[in-house]
Amino acid sequence: MNGLLDRFGRRATDLRVSLTDRCNLRCSYCMPADGLPWLPKPELLTDAEVDRLIRIAVERLGVTEVRFTGGEPLLRPGLPAIVAAAASLRPRPRLALTTNGIGLHRLAPALREAGLDRINVSIDTLRPDRFTAITRRDRLSDVLDGIVAAAAAGLTPVKLNAVLLRGVNDDEAPDLLRYALEHGYELRFIEQMPLDAQHGWSRREMVTADEIEASLRAWFDLAADPSPRAGAPAETFLVNGGPAKVGIIASVTRPFCGDCDRTRLTADGQVRNCLFAMEESDLRSALRGGADDEDIAERWRKAMWLKRAGHGIDDPGFLQPARGMSAIGG
Repeated sequence: MNGLLDRFGRRATDLRVSLTDRCNLRCSYCMPADGLPWLPKPELLTDAEVDRLIRIAVERLGVTEVRFTGGEPLLRPGLPAIVAAAASLRPRPRLALTTNGIGLHRLAPALREAGLDRINVSIDTLRPDRFTAITRRDRLSDVLDGIVAAAAAGLTPVKLNAVLLRGVNDDEAPDLLRYALEHGYELRFIEQMPLDAQHGWSRREMVTADEIEASLRAWFDLAADPSPRAGAPAETFLVNGGPAKVGIIASVTRPFCGDCDRTRLTADGQVRNCLFAMEESDLRSALRGGADDEDIAERWRKAMWLKRAGHGIDDPGFLQPARGMSAIGG
């Protein structure tokens, strides 16, 4: 078996699968208030096509972990069946899902029964007024209910993802960590990245990892996590001696490209070898054109071989991808 290798010796074993570009929130750092033109349904991969590409990735390309993303993946009607199909593969991949949590209180048991192992829920604030300001929707209670339901269903460890925005919620890092510690969740702060559809990201306005860490250290004792990080995006710290941990994903100021182990599949069947890639490789046309599994696998290998050494955010010539995060997948 030839895996997904690139020219720099990195091997992609973590597959991120976007199941839809649609979302029921309008987070200010992701999309405009009026939303975006959604992909036409004929351009989206069918459930069977998603199942087949995941199977090829696992059986022929060495993928060991699959994470379902969006947009908002809970909006995909066939989600439990897609999870179940992935869970039936051998070798069985680890299965995770990233969601905004709306509707999770209803779906969590079904997803666990289908074979989902764990879940990440995005929550940037604990204050209803701020949640409404950031997401342009009054749905914080639904998100909190979804988090509770995920834990009750056994989708653990439940991980929380938070983005801090300057002048909006940048004072809330300690409160978010207290909430996570009190309930047994694992919190990850994520630096805001240049992936908004409006292309309004500004490095000067981004809350940095150093700032996040400093705000936490004012209230908590943080120590470097002795566990190997490997290809994990988060730099983790033991909180007050452990075992509780908190993580910071500093894609911009502390890039970890040299250890990246991810490959990405968009909802319309395009392979992206980097979150910030300017190029995509079309697998949907091959699927619908009658290509066999090995031909598709070879196309995927070629796409990953061309992966660049890093995302280049610090390069003067850096260009933000045309697609925003909701269309790429997290």
